[in-house]
Amino acid sequence: MEWRGRRESSNIEDRRGSGGGLGNGGGGFRIPIRAGGGGGIGLIIILAVLWIGFGINPLSVIGMDGGGGSPQTQTAANRGPGVQGTADETDDFIAVVLADTEDVWSKRFQNIGQTYRDPTLVLFDRQVSSACGNASSASGPFYCPNDQKLYLDTSFFQQLSDQLGAPGDFAQAYVVAHEVGHHVQNLTGVLPRTTELRQQASETEANAISVRVELQADCYAGIWAHDTQNAGTLEDGDIEEALNAASRIGDDTLQRQSQGTVVPDSFTHGTSAQRVEWFRRGQSTGDMKQCDTFEGRL
Repeated sequence: MEWRGRRESSNIEDRRGSGGGLGNGGGGFRIPIRAGGGGGIGLIIILAVLWIGFGINPLSVIGMDGGGGSPQTQTAANRGPGVQGTADETDDFIAVVLADTEDVWSKRFQNIGQTYRDPTLVLFDRQVSSACGNASSASGPFYCPNDQKLYLDTSFFQQLSDQLGAPGDFAQAYVVAHEVGHHVQNLTGVLPRTTELRQQASETEANAISVRVELQADCYAGIWAHDTQNAGTLEDGDIEEALNAASRIGDDTLQRQSQGTVVPDSFTHGTSAQRVEWFRRGQSTGDMKQCDTFEGRL
């Protein structure tokens, strides 16, 4: 992705080094950890996908150990996007991606007679306090509808590349765009409506609703990729990086790798094939109407 020298968003709040309580955070991506000792890969843990009540089943989510090790020494922020880089480069890259989402969604909302409100992206390390509660890095990136903020510990990018097998700057951009997709859902009323539905549903039904919410966010990430591609800022292989990331974080893939079996009723984000399909649908059509995951079969 061609990002150097381009507009950077000012809607970034850096809380790294400020600390904060541990507890339940907002809902977002999953990260694997190692069984045994203080941190590493393989153990399934519950990540409560918070305020909007995504109700994640213990079998469905993989998390990263919130303790052990300094984020400054562990995180991919030290390398920035790509093979070489710096922590400052990673920050600049994130700011450019966020600015791109602001431009894309502001224009799209304007086209339908609505006003897009830019979210704030909070950078944190290890733990953070949000309007949806306290969260650790184990939550992965997440969006809190209460304060309309995205939360990101950039150590997730190292997990995404080294442990989940999804390297590349556009894989990282997809993560940010997915969380912005949840912000779009909040502004359009999807998140409040699905919260009410989930509160009245069984656990299995609530999980199924969560899958549809997450797949729509993937589709909206694809919409952003479509418009960014049309703007001429993508490079060869960028879309493939995003598709690979979507495939690597499917519920079935993560469950199969971590526990050797798949439990469909516990899915909360969708299968690898579904996540690829819905991102590709947004990216190939550029049509928000094609992102309606709440009608018909997935």
